[in-house]
Parts: sequence; C-alpha cells; structure tokens
Amino acid sequence: MTIHIEELTFNVIIGLLDYERDKPQRVIINLQASYEYSDNHFIDYADMVLLIQEKLKTERYELLENALLGLKEVLFTTYPNIQKLHIKISKPDILPECSVALSHTWDF
Repeated sequence: MTIHIEELTFNVIIGLLDYERDKPQRVIINLQASYEYSDNHFIDYADMVLLIQEKLKTERYELLENALLGLKEVLFTTYPNIQKLHIKISKPDILPECSVALSHTWDF
C-alpha cells in the first residue's frame, strides 16, 4: 500500500534569512509512504499529517535539507513498517518568480 499526502499546506518558521526567522511562511508538503499492510499494521494518515505539522512547527528548521531529514526520522521511527518514503517540501512564496522545493526518496 502507498499513502499519498498531497498539498498539505500550513505556515511554519523555516529558512535562513532574517525575515524567515521572524514570520511563519507557507509550506506545502507532498509525501508518499509505501508499507506492507495487514489488519494489525496499518498507518493512520490523519495521525501522520498531525505528526508532520507538529515536527515542522516545533523544530523551526533553517534548512529544507534538515527539515526533510527530520521528517524522515520521525516518520520512520513512528511507523517502522514504512518501506519507501518520498517527501517534498515546497516554499511557494519565498521568491516572487517561482516556487522552490526540495525532495528526497528513501528505501528502508
């Protein structure tokens, strides 16, 4: 099975620049998590969404790279049955000309 979380949008403190450290900005999370499903081992996607939001709001990362690694760590620790994980974090408002993003895929 693969869980898809698409266009999860909320505001967080993330970034290196002074104004990014003072005011929350919009981020968009897209995620795919593949896992072996059974009656006893399933992943509650609503809990996963809350975990993602809590982690990013609490940590206040400076770099998207560290935010990706932090999300990977908390998700795999919480859901050890994840076999493959893809996360993309977008910052749509940081540059007026475009949306910027960083993504990575892990196989466990």
